[in-house]
Amino acid sequence: MSKEKRNLSPRIENRKAWHDYFIEAKLECGIALLGSEVKALRDGKATLQDAYAAVERGQLILFQCHIDPYTKAAIAYNHEPTRPRKLLAHRREIKKLDDATQQKGTTIIPLAIYFKEGRAKVEIGVARGKQHHDKRDAIRKKEMDREVRRAMTHRR
Repeated sequence: MSKEKRNLSPRIENRKAWHDYFIEAKLECGIALLGSEVKALRDGKATLQDAYAAVERGQLILFQCHIDPYTKAAIAYNHEPTRPRKLLAHRREIKKLDDATQQKGTTIIPLAIYFKEGRAKVEIGVARGKQHHDKRDAIRKKEMDREVRRAMTHRR
């Protein structure tokens, strides 16, 4: 099977994270899933809106990530939608994340879930919350960039 066919699964993104947080660092890690969760992810049936990650007892755990139950799976083999899921990263990376979250106002949030070479990956970021005025500045800058692009296309 070619690489193009393997990576046709959707990329589930947490777009609100970029609006609500300053992303200071990013890390790609694996995720331990059940079979029905993998099938549901391949269908694009997941949300990362309220999800966050934390280091507990030396392990990186993803909380509040909602993956819809797979409709074609038997009831006995289906999964709980918001169960905690283990994220797979090296011990030194987990230690760095734990040290980064000890600072006040920082947290670990998932930015995206996608498949890479047939394996589910989660892109997480160390994030610091934005204040209301920071959000307004970001919106203002985005609108100015849009106007500049629009002016450039009309100029041509």
